Amino acid sequence: MNPNQATNATINEIYHQESRRVLASLIRLLRDFDLAEEALHDAFIAALAQWPSEGIPKNPRAWLVSAGRFKAIDHLRRRALFNKSLAGIAHELESAVSESEDWLNESIEDDQLKLIFTCCHPSLSIEAQLALTLREVCGLTTEEIARAFLATPSTIAQRIVRAKNKIRDAAIPYEIPAPHEFPDRLASVLHTLYLLFNEGYSASSGESLTRQHLAQEAIRLGRLLLVLISHSEVMGLLGLMLVQESRSLARTNAQGDLITLEQQDRSLWNHPQIAE
Repeated sequence: MNPNQATNATINEIYHQESRRVLASLIRLLRDFDLAEEALHDAFIAALAQWPSEGIPKNPRAWLVSAGRFKAIDHLRRRALFNKSLAGIAHELESAVSESEDWLNESIEDDQLKLIFTCCHPSLSIEAQLALTLREVCGLTTEEIARAFLATPSTIAQRIVRAKNKIRDAAIPYEIPAPHEFPDRLASVLHTLYLLFNEGYSASSGESLTRQHLAQEAIRLGRLLLVLISHSEVMGLLGLMLVQESRSLARTNAQGDLITLEQQDRSLWNHPQIAE
């Protein structure tokens, strides 16, 4: 494998591991789902063009968020030739971030949790909450979501579009709500984390039986949520995810087939996770 191929393979891995976190940060910065999704793809196109010659940055996620933000602002400026109001939006986005560069540091760690709370806003129907979260947080396709809901892809697509429009039109903020608002949101957020973990633990499609990065992401978000809300149900879900994920390396044989609990090599279990 030549250096360019190796870099491209690394970028592909970063996409699978980090794209949903990058998207969450871009949604928070740009306050627009569709613009953020376009910016995400533009950022990875830029990475494919630049990283083979310039090298992979120390913090790929921050680089991608920064590149995506600039691409979005440039896109708005080009569109402003036909819609003057977009020029003001582009200037506002640029000024807001230039005044505070905190999105480049560890504060972006909880952007995905903010996105989950946004997708689980009580003004959205339960069906819309789940469909939007599975699409934006988990990265499932509309076809995959449709299979889970026993619905047609067009129905799911319409449901997601309506949810995005509701968030935009109602100016629902991309933030973690105040503590007094937690009771109205907690059940949906826990449901979302459980769905995210399930998709990682047992993939609904694809060649692999699991999507381990999704399961690990659900656990990471569960830990963040527990810091915010020391609630027995949060503890219970996190404990369930930890004990199930602790056996991930032992769940398949050399051929990639699932094996029963009795056949598993227990030395492969993650004992720190079990202890946690």
